[in-house]
Amino acid sequence: MNYTVQEQLKPQNLINISQDQVDDHWNLYKGYVNQVNGLQKELAEMRANGQGSSLLYADRRRSYGFEYNGMILHELYFGNLHGANKDLNNGTLTEEIIKTWGSVENWKADFEAAGKMRGIGWAILYADSTTKELSNHFIPEHHIGVIATGNPILVLDVWEHAYMVDHKAGGRAKYIAAFMENIHWDRVEARYDATLQEKAIRRF
Repeated sequence: MNYTVQEQLKPQNLINISQDQVDDHWNLYKGYVNQVNGLQKELAEMRANGQGSSLLYADRRRSYGFEYNGMILHELYFGNLHGANKDLNNGTLTEEIIKTWGSVENWKADFEAAGKMRGIGWAILYADSTTKELSNHFIPEHHIGVIATGNPILVLDVWEHAYMVDHKAGGRAKYIAAFMENIHWDRVEARYDATLQEKAIRRF
């Protein structure tokens, strides 16, 4: 399969996140798509040439996991951004958040704290595909610490490239505050509803 850049996911007119920042970040996402396609081709050629057990093949396989998950997480991230500033609905997701954290405000504080942890990575609100329970996690890099049975229903990129254009290296807290103003709650709720129905979540 040859992957393509999902142009329909590119956000516009975000609140307190400039279009220059979005454009710069989007170009990095496009790089992940290109890397995935290139590595798929390289791996297929190496298998065809009997190199599937080589050290070089193992190295490319590791790189493929990093690039592939980087592509997916960026699609989920851009897909859960929207400038309409719509609040979370009083539905099943809200009920589960309150059940788990006591209030939406408590969940928000915990999610933001995950995003402010030192180090590169992602803050992700997961819904367990088996138990349907919610949990916030900090995921370093793209492919390390991913929750095996978790559906990522809200994804926050906290690598420096996500905010450096607007806020420079020390501006993560301001960026996270801006991110929280731009959550596409309809899409996040749809991901949780898919989890409840034991369906795969859609990333585009």
